[in-house]
Amino acid sequence: MNDFANLNTRAILQAYETGETSPTEYMSWLINRVEKVEPKICALYAFKPQQALAQAAASTTRWLNKTTIGPLDGVPVTVKELIATKGDPIPMGTAATDKTPAKEDAPTSARLKEDGAIIFAKTTCPDYGMLSSGLSTFHHLSRNPWDLSQNTGGSSAGAAAAGAASFGTLHIGTDIGGSVRLPAGWTGLFGFKPTLGRIPIYPYNTGRSAGPMTKTVDDAIIAMPTLSKPDWRDATSLNYKALDWNVPPADVRGLKIGLMMDAGCGIEPELEVKAAIRKAAQQFEAQGAEIIEVKPVLKREWLDGLDIFWRARFWGMICQLTEQKQQKILPYIYEWAKSGGSADPVEVVKGFDGTLSMRHACASVFNQVDAIISPVNPNVSYPADWASPTNDPSKPFEHIAFTLPWNMGEQPAASINCGFSESGMPIGLQIIAPRFEDLKVIALAKAYEQWRGLITNWPTL
Repeated sequence: MNDFANLNTRAILQAYETGETSPTEYMSWLINRVEKVEPKICALYAFKPQQALAQAAASTTRWLNKTTIGPLDGVPVTVKELIATKGDPIPMGTAATDKTPAKEDAPTSARLKEDGAIIFAKTTCPDYGMLSSGLSTFHHLSRNPWDLSQNTGGSSAGAAAAGAASFGTLHIGTDIGGSVRLPAGWTGLFGFKPTLGRIPIYPYNTGRSAGPMTKTVDDAIIAMPTLSKPDWRDATSLNYKALDWNVPPADVRGLKIGLMMDAGCGIEPELEVKAAIRKAAQQFEAQGAEIIEVKPVLKREWLDGLDIFWRARFWGMICQLTEQKQQKILPYIYEWAKSGGSADPVEVVKGFDGTLSMRHACASVFNQVDAIISPVNPNVSYPADWASPTNDPSKPFEHIAFTLPWNMGEQPAASINCGFSESGMPIGLQIIAPRFEDLKVIALAKAYEQWRGLITNWPTL
């Protein structure tokens, strides 16, 4: 085998088992791929080819001796820079931080290593993971492989670029307002944000999740048993239950599917986005689902309130830095956060309380429907060097109105490609299910992927 770009994780593992290929052969191909393409997209941080080859050689021996250590033995994986890997600094995307090596693996990287995966690189993020962009004062600018002039989205920017550029099959991002689903939507990937706590994460925060970003639903399915294993450090994690993630495609006959075309605030979805989402809704309807238009679960005051809360919280972090380090922060981020220093404390508290209002609204809507579909991103694309789709620090969250509520509500949600714009850029469909019904999201995504067919025109670069 000499071209692995079109193989998914399951096929790679089967090839290891039959001896058709080996972890060493696959890793050698992947390193060549990265060395050729990485200068164009700048997706990676802490790329360690020699260490990866040594680990692949050890895995190759285990496969030959039938002594594999886990279900992902020898599978190359990337994790987002914010996910700690022992011995590697965590720059948080900014030149302002100390580059102290992490003392231990975060839950996600620990579970991957225990199951034999090879973390051959980490992936980039913007300053403090606070942008939906690949713009960073520490990393090079990450670019969208579908069009290098366009943005990946973020904050799991490098993971999205790496996935679309065929840097292996498994990439793990994090998501607190859409940071897995948004870049997945803009790069054609399947991005899954599970119910809060399904994948243990540390450090944890309100709404913060980790999730796979992959070319196919099946790739994410293979990763989830490993990623969802327990870790005591996450005080928000769910009581562990070994789920059978390999569910069949959903039979949607008789299901009530909510269609949410209005986010309640933020950027109005562009015409091409609306058309792609409505076409996807028609596919669900043709398969026997009842499509019910539902009202938004987000209000302007809740989005603005959370903006105020996050500005104040982040300004408190900035104030702990020396003036010299503060000057290294991306100006967009610094300007956005600075107004938080003069925010009315009562307004800051009200802003945080808006997360509870969102939680109630997100739970209530499922009294009407079994699942919801909506746009992921309101726009088709935007320039690679912009900090956000508005590029305006006074309007930083206008693009996350479709994704943010489900973080605060803790529901499982995914992005799956549902077509392309006239310019050739991917468009994402969001699928959301009630809290704890992660398998429903997976089953619905598998069904839609089956109707749509596999994407075969991934960027070759």
